[in-house]
Amino acid sequence: MRIVVVGGNSRDIGKTSVMAGLIRALPQYGWTAVKLTQYGHGVCSEDGDPCGCAPEEHPFAISEERDRSGASDTSRFLAAGARRALWVRVRQGALETALPALRQALGEDQYVILESNSILGFLQPDLYLTVLDPLTKDFKPSARQYLHRADACLILEPGLEKNCWEGVPVAAFAGKSVFSVSSGSYLTPEITAFVDSRLQIGTPSPAGR
Repeated sequence: MRIVVVGGNSRDIGKTSVMAGLIRALPQYGWTAVKLTQYGHGVCSEDGDPCGCAPEEHPFAISEERDRSGASDTSRFLAAGARRALWVRVRQGALETALPALRQALGEDQYVILESNSILGFLQPDLYLTVLDPLTKDFKPSARQYLHRADACLILEPGLEKNCWEGVPVAAFAGKSVFSVSSGSYLTPEITAFVDSRLQIGTPSPAGR
């Protein structure tokens, strides 16, 4: 199984769009897309608003999306060409409890793209992309914690030099692959080529599978 993780410094900055874009641009991988939503105290980590996504009887729930025409993020993944799309809802601080069930749900899927920062505490993906908005002051603790593990940083305009983050120096990005992106166009041919090349490393030829 090859795993790509897409994270970011805050919500509503384009992570889902990056995932959908990669699924659309690299259909040969037959992606399984995973949306991970954490909740706590009746508040959703995705938008900070009161929500009803929390399972009532268990600390987590995993459901598979079937509707390609819906407005949900998982529907967007299917519409972009994902072979499968899963929604994982888990109580904050209980992500580890959901991992055995997630592994079982993934089965023998070969290429998984997953939206989360926190998942990095429990696995080493083949590739970790982080989407960063310099004009959004919020910088999630999980994004800060795992910034050093990012293989590539997708920096929204106007760029790193204009960032309003506290305690995140530009020097933290030294030596990393940095790509400039714009709101509404979160994926470039260069990013697609970067991801494709990284996935090709160590991938067996069809005859060897």
